[in-house]
Amino acid sequence: MVAARITVNGKEAPISPAAPHTTALDFLRERGLTGTKEGCAEGECGACSILVARPGVNKPTDWVAVNACLVPAAALDGQEVITSEGLATAGEPGTPATLHPVQEEMAVRGGSQCGYCTPGFICSMAAEYYRPDRCAHGEPGDSADSGDDADAEHGPNGFDLHALSGNLCRCTGYRPIRDAAFAVGTPTDEDPLAQRREQSPPAPVATEYTQDDSTFLRKNTLAETLQLLRERPDAVVVAGSTDWGVEVNIRSRRADCVVGIDRLPELRKLRVASDHIEIGAALTLTEIERRLDGDVPLLAELFPQFASRLIRNGATLGGNLGTGSPIGDSPPVLLALEASVVLAGADGEREVPLADYFTGYRQSVRRPGELIRSVRIPLPLSPVVAFHKIAKRRFDDISSVAVAFALDIEDGIVRKARIGLGGVAATPIRSLAAEAALEGKRWSTETVEAAARELRGEGTPMSDHRASSLYRSAMLGQSLLKLYAQTTEAVSS
Repeated sequence: MVAARITVNGKEAPISPAAPHTTALDFLRERGLTGTKEGCAEGECGACSILVARPGVNKPTDWVAVNACLVPAAALDGQEVITSEGLATAGEPGTPATLHPVQEEMAVRGGSQCGYCTPGFICSMAAEYYRPDRCAHGEPGDSADSGDDADAEHGPNGFDLHALSGNLCRCTGYRPIRDAAFAVGTPTDEDPLAQRREQSPPAPVATEYTQDDSTFLRKNTLAETLQLLRERPDAVVVAGSTDWGVEVNIRSRRADCVVGIDRLPELRKLRVASDHIEIGAALTLTEIERRLDGDVPLLAELFPQFASRLIRNGATLGGNLGTGSPIGDSPPVLLALEASVVLAGADGEREVPLADYFTGYRQSVRRPGELIRSVRIPLPLSPVVAFHKIAKRRFDDISSVAVAFALDIEDGIVRKARIGLGGVAATPIRSLAAEAALEGKRWSTETVEAAARELRGEGTPMSDHRASSLYRSAMLGQSLLKLYAQTTEAVSS
């Protein structure tokens, strides 16, 4: 087997002698690429952002920004990475490099103060700069200073500020950073990174990397992976490592064997059938969002509120469900959608309704050696939907309470109601009592208030640093009242 290596800024770099748990951040810094920085070690600040070449949605290859502090270097075996240093174009010997257009705009507009966060912002901005479907609404440039944009979160050049939702500037210099983002133009035909988008992405490679009695493994097929998990049921299974990376960095967890599944083709399919949508467990949330393009409105509400773009570029539905967290953002939504999970093991597959999947705090019906292959959402979809995430901040935060609604309302009568809850029990749950209080009743103030009372009594919410139990209970009821206020005029009565 070929020695594990990463192509960094166009040059191959062997991963050895880094340990299998060594992050891409530490791997890069040990090689002198110190623009990539550690600010939090848990994917919340974006100072460690790098670009990775991934299979594209609108082009053969996309440049995707990810948190280098979370991804094991071994997980990038065979892949291509660009750091902030690699964006500039080298000059002749003795002459300075030519800044990348994103770097140039940041410098001209004063977007860097102390400079610690700047390389991370640059990489996130560069990923958006190269996004193929970024459409220009006008000429970039001085218009970025005018403050009269039609959409405060989208520039006249089509730049989506959500691309920077995972980057923090502790100098609070956001306005010039925003101005720089809204001023960047379009990649030229001569731009080598733009040209790279037209070529095939790096092919997945099988990886067997061992150092210090610890191993990172990646197989080529699902069947090989399931056989491996049968032999090593104790292995930690990772896709984007957005959860495992925190365990390694903050809680100093280590594993004898880590198995990567993010490149398995069987886990990267999205299929729309006549009666359901099937989403591969290893598709990132960003890929799902762009492929569905709003076709599942409740998921479309979820994605912008799920952590940050940097996290969504690595996070998967399979991972969010696999951790079994009671405060994960996707379970309430998928419960409201009546989703099921397809569990795969060496002996075969089985489909389990998500409502039956969770059995206790971070526990599930998944057996040793099994993994989540896909998530299935039945069709047709309920037309009245909403996802309310109550958190301390708008982006990149853990929810205090999450509530998802999916209702069928016909002639003013609630024909069907599905309500998923997170943050109020040891597991994500359905609010069966509130659903029963709605179904068959007129969509009215009286009905909604009665159902809201049922919602407030759901689960066993706890008090912690995020919210009190009383607040959590109150927000459950308020979420339904908010939905009623938002939909009263839209729903026929």
